[in-house]
Amino acid sequence: MAIYSITSVQKLPISLDQAWAFLSSPHNLKTITPPHMGFKITNEVAPTDTMFAGQIIVYKLSPLKGYTTEWVTEITHVKNGEYFIDEQRFGPYALWHHKHSLTPIEGGVLMHDVVHYKLPLGFLGRIAHALFVKKQIQNIFDYRTQQLELLFGIYPAAK
Repeated sequence: MAIYSITSVQKLPISLDQAWAFLSSPHNLKTITPPHMGFKITNEVAPTDTMFAGQIIVYKLSPLKGYTTEWVTEITHVKNGEYFIDEQRFGPYALWHHKHSLTPIEGGVLMHDVVHYKLPLGFLGRIAHALFVKKQIQNIFDYRTQQLELLFGIYPAAK
């Protein structure tokens, strides 16, 4: 059984409150998801909602050209201003567990993500991971990094 993980770390030159307000709003997911994936929330999420434990978010996206899937995630844990965890309930992965953490640092905030995931289809899933899934997930995080830098600037030490 292959369970994979990916970690992403980014420093942002904004306050913890600003980072939390942006990242804990489901409506901002589209902004930090590559446009070619066609991300769209399909269930009702109030414009003022911030993520809360037990929240279900349903969306459609196209991880591969010509293939659209529905993904259902549940926000399972939230500690305001510190972290939240989303877990896939239905979707393309056999397992998806994503912890988003924020820590104040001098001049900004440190954003730390850890995703644990498993692909379905056994041997075929392992081949798909090696051929394109791992790279695709990394590309999504790279895109998010770029978008957050465009929105909030580059942390001074990273210039």
